[in-house]
This record gives sequence, C-alpha cells and structure tokens, in this order.
Amino acid sequence: MRTTLYGEYRKLDHAGGAQRSLAYLRLRRAIQSTIESGSLPPGQTLPSERDLAKKLALSRVTVRKAIGGLVEDGLLTQRHGAGTFVAERIVKSFSRLTGFTDDLRARGLQPRVQFLERGVGEVTPEEAMALNLSPGAEVIRLRRLRFADEKPLAIESTVVPATIIADPDAVKLSLYDELERIGCRPTRALQRLRAVALDATDAAMLDCPSGCAALAIERRAFLDDGRVVEFTQSLYRGDAYDFVAELHGE
Repeated sequence: MRTTLYGEYRKLDHAGGAQRSLAYLRLRRAIQSTIESGSLPPGQTLPSERDLAKKLALSRVTVRKAIGGLVEDGLLTQRHGAGTFVAERIVKSFSRLTGFTDDLRARGLQPRVQFLERGVGEVTPEEAMALNLSPGAEVIRLRRLRFADEKPLAIESTVVPATIIADPDAVKLSLYDELERIGCRPTRALQRLRAVALDATDAAMLDCPSGCAALAIERRAFLDDGRVVEFTQSLYRGDAYDFVAELHGE
C-alpha cells in the first residue's frame, strides 16, 4: 500500500505542465488518489510524518500541511498518540457505473441489505416518465436500507420494469448482480445529486440526528439498446460518503 502512495507521488513529481505544483499539493493529491483507488482503505494507517518526509525527501512541515488539508476535507482523521488514518468514508467516483455493493466490496467492506419494501405494482406517472413506460405497465419496487459493516449508509428506493425482472424476490444483496446474471447490467446512467436535510424518520433509520446533512441522488440507468433498466432515488449519509468526478478540458 505504501509503495502505491510513494509511487503516485513520484508520478506527479515527474509530470510536466500544470501537475508540477507545490510539493504539499502533489503529496496531498497522491494520498487522495491512493485513497480513491482503494489502495488505502478506510481505517488504514498512513505512514508517519517522519517516514513520509524521509522517503519523499520533503520537510515535515510540507508533509504536515498536505495531511492537514486532507483532514479538513474529511478524507483523513488523526488520533492523538495513534497516528493518521483513512477516514471511514466511502469515496465514490462518478466516472464509473457501479452499484452500492460494488463500491463496498472494492474497499474491503461487508455489504448488507434490509428490505423495507419489495413488491410488484402498476407504474406511477413519475415512474412511467423516468422509465419510458406506458401507463398501466408493471414494475417491481425495492426499498432498501443499505449497510457497510453493520453501519447504515443509505436508503434506496428502486423501480425496475417487470419486463426486465418479474420477481422482486430475485434481488438478494445486489440489484446489479441480478441484472448482470440475466444479461441486463446497465452500461450508462444519468445521475442528479443535491444536498438535503434528513427528516426524523429517515434520520432514525440512518442512525443520524434529525436534520443532519444527506445527499439525495436520482439515477436512471440504461442498457445498450436505450431501454431504461433502473430508476433509483437514494439518500446517502453526508458524513459517510465523498463523491468525486474526473473532469477533462476540451
């Protein structure tokens, strides 16, 4: 793991152009990239300031400044006398189409689901528009409380056309596992994200104070032939998730 961190820093150090920024910014970016790749999982201890400074030929002031910025961002936590650790947060990239279970497995966390609702019904007008279905079409509905290592992280309400999955009981731990099994895993998606405050009911399920910050995400996922295979509305704990996106210039 440490080799990955050091290698990431040296890659940025040798890069040209805009990437040759101040040393503390290069180190900060290297640590963040290593966390986002999953090479430094939640709870992992970082090398000490002394070790980082010695290995990378940096001053301890530079190392401390880089780490301090990531602590402020919530990616790292410091415990007096114990060291610096990767925060227990999930870093999710918007550049890859993955499901909740995929994200947790990639970080060595144990996913678990509690079904709050699982059934078949007639599509609502909102669902019909989102899924491009005709009035009267049947859908399956899944409302789930999602956990990582017994910690509640998200509430998800998902609708799937019954022509894709007819039996809601076919979905066990992961919707995407079932879609992949039947050859209908989505290949692209549109997502909308906004900040919200949790009401008392949702906060209680997520083990948060009422009114605490959360991220509301709406996803429409598509097959190669253009069919919408999933319409999901989710609430993610704001203190447990970081969403990142890689942007490119024209």
